[in-house]
Parts: sequence; C-alpha cells; structure tokens
Amino acid sequence: MLEIVELDKKEYENFIKKNKYSSHFLKSYTWGEFSKKKKKLIPYYLGLKENNNLAAATLLLEKKLPLGYSYFYAPRGFIIDFSDKKLLREVTNKIISYIKTKNKKALFLKIDPDIIIKSYNYLNEENKLDYNYRDIFNNITSCGFKHLGFTKNFETMQPRYTFRIDMENDLDTIINHFSKTTKQRINKAEKLGCEVSIGDINDIDEFYHLMMLTENRKDFVSYSKDYYEEQYKMLAKEDMAILFLGKVDTKKVINNLKLEIDDIKKSIESIDPNNTGKNAKNKLKNLNSQKEKIEKEIDKYRKYQKKYGQVITLNAHMIVKYNNKAWVLYAGNHNILTESYANYLTYFEHIKYCKENGIKIYDQFGTIGDLSKDNPRIGLHEFKKKFGGDYVEFIGEFDYVINKFMYFVFTKLVPFYRKIVRRKGKMEVNNEAKRDK
Repeated sequence: MLEIVELDKKEYENFIKKNKYSSHFLKSYTWGEFSKKKKKLIPYYLGLKENNNLAAATLLLEKKLPLGYSYFYAPRGFIIDFSDKKLLREVTNKIISYIKTKNKKALFLKIDPDIIIKSYNYLNEENKLDYNYRDIFNNITSCGFKHLGFTKNFETMQPRYTFRIDMENDLDTIINHFSKTTKQRINKAEKLGCEVSIGDINDIDEFYHLMMLTENRKDFVSYSKDYYEEQYKMLAKEDMAILFLGKVDTKKVINNLKLEIDDIKKSIESIDPNNTGKNAKNKLKNLNSQKEKIEKEIDKYRKYQKKYGQVITLNAHMIVKYNNKAWVLYAGNHNILTESYANYLTYFEHIKYCKENGIKIYDQFGTIGDLSKDNPRIGLHEFKKKFGGDYVEFIGEFDYVINKFMYFVFTKLVPFYRKIVRRKGKMEVNNEAKRDK
C-alpha cells in the first residue's frame, strides 16, 4: 500500500535526479519555489512510499481561482513509469485524494508528461521508439484522465513539439547535422569578429532590453524585468541558469573589413592595366564592386558605433540546465545587424558549452506542429530546424476532472466570456475612432 508524504528538498531532488523516467527542470524543487515567488502558485513536493521506499514523486502547483476554487498542475507529469498501469492508477488515486484534502473546491488536476510519441531525425526519417505510446496513452486515460487533444501550436501549458539535439554524438557529427546555410552563417559571424561570452546578474538589464525588442517585434509581451531577474537569480544559485551574450565589437569588425579591402586592392593592382581583355575587365569590375560593398559596410558599422558604442550586445540567451539536460528557455535578439549572424554563433557556442559540460540532451524548448506556410510561427520552426536536432512530438495534456460543472465554467464559459468582452471592447474603440473622423 502506497503512502503519500511531503518531501523535503534533499529527498525530493535525490529521487528525481536518479529516476530514469524523468529529469526536467520544470519538476525541480527550485522551479517550484520560483513558481511560488513569482507566479503566485503553491508548490507541493510529494513522494509516494511503499515500505519507506519511494516508488514515485511529483511536483504539484496549486493555482488559486475566484470563489475559493483552485486547480493543480504537475509540470511534465509525475515522476513515474507510465507504462506501469497498476502503479499509475494507485499514484493517481492517492494524489487526487491529497488534492481534495488540500482544497475541497479543487476543480481538476492537469498533467503533460514528457513522453515522446513521434520523433524524426534531421533527414526527416522517423526514429524508432522502444515503447508503444498508445499503451501509455490508454494507461493514463484508464485512470480517469481526459486527453485535451493533439494540438499543433502553443495552446498548451508547455510546448507539445520541440527540437532536441542528442549531445552524446561527437561535436563533428552534431555540426554535420547543421544545415549548409547555418554553417556558412556561423563562419561569417566568426570571420566578422562576433564574440560570445557568458554573462551574470549584471547583464540582466541588457537581457531584458533584448527580450523586449524581440517581444515587440513578435507582437507579444511576456514578463517584467523583475520576473526575469528573480528567475535568473534563483536558477543560477542552483547552477541551473547560464546567460550567453552574442556581441559585435564594431572596431574589430571595421578593422577586419579594412583588411578585406586591402586584399581586394592588391588583387586590383595585380591586373595589368594594359590588359583590355573581357576576362580582365570583368574581374576588375567585380573587385571594384566588392570594394564598394565593403566600404558601405564600414560606413554602416561606424554609424552603429557612434549610436551604440564600440561593443554592441546583439543576442542574449538564457539556457537552463538540470541534471543531464539543457533547454533554450529564452532568446532575446536586437533589431539591428542581423546580417552579422551573431545569433547563429550564440546558438553554436551554447551547443558547444553543453557538449563540453556533460549535457546529454539539448532542447530548443518549443516549436509547432502545424507546418503550413501561412503559420506565423513557421519562421521560428525553420530557424530551429537548421541546427539539425530531432523533431519531437510529446503526448500532450490530460485533465483529471474533479468538479465537472465548475470545470466547464472555468475552462469554457469564462474564456468565452472574456473573448466576447475583448471583442466588444475592440468594436467600441473602432466605432469611437470612426465617429472622431
């Protein structure tokens, strides 16, 4: 008979890090504490013991709702073998009973296990799984969970699709899986003189600035500076967060471009001025064209140098690592000098860092399943795809409904009402604007 107990940090972390079925930063003790501090969620670190031995565990996050109601969420599911139907059923029953004791007005429990149901390599060949996900799917639903569908975009709490690089491959193999253009752009960034460094808490202002530029460009707003700062502090304290900064030193770039011009001038001088042949004329024309193009580049960098200073931070990426995995949690990018491809170099540098530091799985943390050309997220997908990771699809979200009527109210009627209010407000603003004309 399983007994459910609340675990302290040491016992919880020891179990989750050694458990072969799961090791995700969203299940970590630190993420629970961060969720408490900045997301206003209540974390519970639960263990299920049999004869004083842990058989399963989970992080539960309670979200308070109006009128005293709440729902509970186990990020990326329980720490359990989901193929063990008997154990899963007993664990589910114990957790549901625990939820009901914590809040008599609990509506539902949500899980989204990090169980892969399909995976394709960089050549779009399907990777064979060593389990039948349909059996696991049936195990979960047989315990009373309702599947919320195989969504295609970012409708769920966590991404249902992602790209993952197998870091157990050697670095040459990983690089060979990059697209041709990705390799070229990394080389260009290196040749130009772009650099990548690891930042610290003093760089959060710059990171936040770049995140705001990225969010405004993509027409969404996520978090405040305080949110990012506290998240970095708490995760970095546990050696879970790394900040990578992609920079361009305009002085170095200008000097490198001047050297290119010097080489072109030498090539021009090597052409016999008395040679009036077609090939010589074409070669001279091409060299002068290259020279003019580089001179324009120098002028551009001088203008940016005057406006932003000698060293400009173009990219700031926050990588989260936990146990033997790493995730690209945030990527903020400047609006300028995208043609320097510093962003590509920044990705390359944290891939190398993860490889050198024993990371086994590098996760780009989210892409789409709807690959139609008119999907506004298709650009994001194509960019991440270029780094050659496996295209992975997870099993999705499941809800265990405790209060059917109020579940319907909070998950269907309330969102529908808010949508109507937003639409009505927008119409009123438009009508007012028309009257003012």
